Amino acid sequence: MISAADSSDVPRPAARRARDAARLARIFGETLPETTRDERGDDPDDRGSADDWLRSQVPPHHG
Repeated sequence: MISAADSSDVPRPAARRARDAARLARIFGETLPETTRDERGDDPDDRGSADDWLRSQVPPHHG
């Protein structure tokens, strides 16, 4: 029988959540950025880089 304390619906204390988050970050690294793309400034090196790379990979006889 599963007790109510084992249920995932029970909120965890803030200290335990912070400890769990720090442990996951230590093991897996940061998986999500702290800010979203629209919160960050535009990086001129980042714009169109995928298209430019693709165009540079096309052989001359396909141009």
